[in-house]
Amino acid sequence: MIQKNHFYSFFIRFLFAAKMAWHGVLAHPMRSALTILGVAIGVTSVVSLMGIGEGARQAVVAQFKSLGSNVIAIKANDPSVEFKPEEAEDLVERVEGLEMATPVVNTKAVMRWRRARGTVNIIGVNNEFPLIRDHALASGHFFTKWHVLQRSPVAVLGYNMGYGLLGGRNPVGQTFTLNGETFRIIGVLAPKGPGKAEDIDDKIVIPYTTALKIAGKKKVGEIWGKANSTQDADLAVVQLGRIYKRKLGLDQSAPTPGIIGGEEGESAEGNPVYGGPMMPSKARMIRMAGPGMSPPGEGQSQKPVIPGGEDLITITNLNQLVEEADQANRIMTLLLGGIAAVSLLVGGLGIMNIMLVSVTERTEEIGVRRAIGAKQSDLLIQFLLEALYVSAIGAIAGTAGGIWGLNVFARYGFDTAISFQAIKIAVVVALTSGLLFGIYPALIASTVPPIEALRRQ
Repeated sequence: MIQKNHFYSFFIRFLFAAKMAWHGVLAHPMRSALTILGVAIGVTSVVSLMGIGEGARQAVVAQFKSLGSNVIAIKANDPSVEFKPEEAEDLVERVEGLEMATPVVNTKAVMRWRRARGTVNIIGVNNEFPLIRDHALASGHFFTKWHVLQRSPVAVLGYNMGYGLLGGRNPVGQTFTLNGETFRIIGVLAPKGPGKAEDIDDKIVIPYTTALKIAGKKKVGEIWGKANSTQDADLAVVQLGRIYKRKLGLDQSAPTPGIIGGEEGESAEGNPVYGGPMMPSKARMIRMAGPGMSPPGEGQSQKPVIPGGEDLITITNLNQLVEEADQANRIMTLLLGGIAAVSLLVGGLGIMNIMLVSVTERTEEIGVRRAIGAKQSDLLIQFLLEALYVSAIGAIAGTAGGIWGLNVFARYGFDTAISFQAIKIAVVVALTSGLLFGIYPALIASTVPPIEALRRQ
């Protein structure tokens, strides 16, 4: 019973202190409004800047993910080391965990559609492209292995290309010309979005054999492979690095590759040797992008011999690019949030300054309350609640302002995202700073002697 009465008494005292604190905030509306504005600006800065950083992070990660999962890109950065198309099938057989692969040809051609004429981007691949890049079709079907072998003039359009031809109607079955040759549309890819998947929405996909004919080439500059899993992708990068080190003559334990009779042959160990110019040992280098990997040939005195210092062949695990981009953008977001948090500190100092002024001005009120029986704890709670009211209102206003600011940035083309983590952090920091910076003024108010306070009347 005594404990119940004690709790009831404390509850009544707390409600009275909360009411007095609210009246204290309303007694000086201009002062309170300026203090609230300081806190609101801090919260707005944190929410908006971290929202911009989070939006940028999501956009970059989505862009890499649009290229497909567990994809490995092998790129020749010099014409002397370009790949023969059949190397893609050979790599699938030789590299454990590599599920499929496709040669890639990037070229341009003059397209004629009815009376319209213009240059378009062409990408030549094999029939496994949709599986490698995790790209579904919006309509029709993709070309088959037989289309590739027979160099068939068939095409699958990127979504924007397909939508633009007939104003949104299905173009499957229609024909157009590329460099004067008639192609039939057999499918339209599903949309990926602006800037994603290397702008595949604005390209035309055809068999790589047909693309080589248009480009007037016999070799391809890229090979895309797909592994069974993330772990297999990491291992495949290592194996591919060994294969191409041997090809370029970087593997000192393997025979120096060369041309046998001007065509492909085999080394003394029975390993395939791909056609290409003779390259001296240690004169060239390939770069592998994968977790925990350093460039092959590290520690050697020679560097890649290409104008501009570029590696001859790059082998990139796109999963690793996603992780690196995600980590880099997270760090950027945290830095932006840290910079914005300084304004929250300034807002907290403003609360302490205003509360100190309030204590000085209300010394008489404090003395009267102490004289009629108010305890130190009552005054401490009252002034802490005043600081909490100000910081809470500022946090709510700042959150609303931050969300509004993100909408404004989005209208001007920025990638933004409402980060609930940023909102939570900003609100918690605002309330905490309000309480922390309100403790000192509250302690001063609660320790004013009643006689001294009444003497100032």
